[in-house]
Amino acid sequence: MSSALLFTSPPPPTPSINRSTLSFAAVTNFPPSPDKLALLLDKSSSIHHLLQIHAALLRHGLHQHPILNFKLQRSYSSRGRLDYSLALFNRTLNPNIFFYTSIINAHALHGLSQEALFIYTQMLFEGVQPNEFTFSSILKSCSLEHGKILHSQVIKLGLDSDLYVKTGLVDVYARGGDVGSARLVFERMPEKSLVSLTTMLTCYAKHGELKEARLLFDGMVKKDVVCWNVMIDGYTQHGMPKEALVLFRRMLAAKARPNEITILTVLSACGQLGALESGRWLHSYMQNNDIQVSVRVATALIDMYSKCGSLEDARLVFDRIYYKDVVAWNSMIIGYALHGFSQDALELFHEMCRIGLLPTDITFIGVLGACGHAGLVKEGWSFFNAMRKEYEIEPKIEHYGCMVNLLGRAGRLEEAYELVKNMKVEPDPILWGALLGACRLHGNLELGEKIAEYLVSHNLANSGTYILLSNMYAAKGDWEEVARIRTLMKDSGVQKEPGCSSIEVHNRVHEFLAGNLKHPKTKEIYEMLEAMNGWLKAHGYTPQTEIVLHDIGDEQKEQSLEVHSEKLALAYGLISTQPGTPIKIVKNLRVCSDCHAVTKLISKITGRKIVMRDRNRFHHFVNGSCSCGDYW
Repeated sequence: MSSALLFTSPPPPTPSINRSTLSFAAVTNFPPSPDKLALLLDKSSSIHHLLQIHAALLRHGLHQHPILNFKLQRSYSSRGRLDYSLALFNRTLNPNIFFYTSIINAHALHGLSQEALFIYTQMLFEGVQPNEFTFSSILKSCSLEHGKILHSQVIKLGLDSDLYVKTGLVDVYARGGDVGSARLVFERMPEKSLVSLTTMLTCYAKHGELKEARLLFDGMVKKDVVCWNVMIDGYTQHGMPKEALVLFRRMLAAKARPNEITILTVLSACGQLGALESGRWLHSYMQNNDIQVSVRVATALIDMYSKCGSLEDARLVFDRIYYKDVVAWNSMIIGYALHGFSQDALELFHEMCRIGLLPTDITFIGVLGACGHAGLVKEGWSFFNAMRKEYEIEPKIEHYGCMVNLLGRAGRLEEAYELVKNMKVEPDPILWGALLGACRLHGNLELGEKIAEYLVSHNLANSGTYILLSNMYAAKGDWEEVARIRTLMKDSGVQKEPGCSSIEVHNRVHEFLAGNLKHPKTKEIYEMLEAMNGWLKAHGYTPQTEIVLHDIGDEQKEQSLEVHSEKLALAYGLISTQPGTPIKIVKNLRVCSDCHAVTKLISKITGRKIVMRDRNRFHHFVNGSCSCGDYW
């Protein structure tokens, strides 16, 4: 890993710039010509120089010169002094459409949509008619409601055929979530520029209409890096990381050069998949192609390596960042928490505080998560209370969720229930689901029924609600209630999310569902399962048939357990990788206790380290033990 790319030393000082060519001294020594002042305004690169020129305009009575006044206003706003620009505009006598459009555009670019609309309204009262540039400017930041009003004015003034205005309208509808109207405006455009195509592509990708997005993307004759980024990010943001990686490889094959946004998006996709080999390859690609590793990219690398099961690589990247911001610290703290290395996470938190960095709300999600994985109830309460008292951070629903998880796993269900009832924010179904899961874990059917009844009566129940309640009844052997809950699920159109496990081998991700028979190496996988069963029985393993929550015989229950997705992925890993090498598996749901016990034994029998990431955390299986200490 190239240390230079990761800021192991301070960046070089910014070189000084020779300002003598601007001849600012000449401005004050004798009356300058308007042409010279205009040239100086174009070349000026600091507020200090602009103020000098401004003073010269006032001294020589040129402050109302239309061109100089216009250039000065635009120069102030482009250098972040919108207040100066607006003060000049308000002192301009009878500003024309160009002045209005410029100041509206400046406010829109700064995200000040209400102020831009106020100036636009003022312009109309003054009898100045907007043109196509005015509309393309004000549409940049306005809301959907105001966009519709502006759209009607565009039509009234006959400007609805302008390419820039139509592109702005597509963007307004897209940002407002009105995909249908955005599509209608887009399809009626007589010609489409790369900008308008990218705007519609962004609309589709952002709102999850990925089939339409891909159809539009594939039909684009010219694609710049922004187009590639939009499509890759669309897949990443909507749970299709595998497709994102495939498209990224196609981007490289097309000789398109990725930028920082591309790298961040692809690293996120690798993290979602747990694709460590692909993530390492991307890191190597960055080094070999001299792509600058900013703190932002380094933080994304930490996140990717953590989610892919390699804390060693994550820590290596973290240690090589010279100027660490709080986001980088948060990422490393959360990485340790995710892997169950709670003491490391808490030590890093205290180290961050010692050097003077203030924790954020994200920091406390990592810290409380670390406490939850280790059952540190006292410490968890201490951090939770310190948020308000010491750091003036109001706990959000995510922090309450961490506390519910901490208390619930520790068996303090009533304490968790009271916390939820007395929250200052409205609890969401995820929070209730965490508490319901704790009731399932500790067999508290009475409280579980109470929570489930509340969720169903308030239309907050999701598939997890029904499944947890059904499993609680099944564990008690109450099959009539199980049948009732499953009927409720069917009538409500609720479907259970199927368990899926994936494993990356030779830069390719293989996915398995329970009982999967579609993999090209199904025969070899099931032969390995048979071998694994023999090893397990020889070591005294007994299948945990009690966790199979179906009214079937023990033999059928054993057969059901044998083909869980985790075991299929593990079997494939054993036949596809070299003996002694680590195996990394990603599970979309919580790993079941039987698969957990089996994986511990297989790690001992084969001498392999097996890393499994489930919905909640990482499990590191080494020589018959798990890093979670069977507390998960």
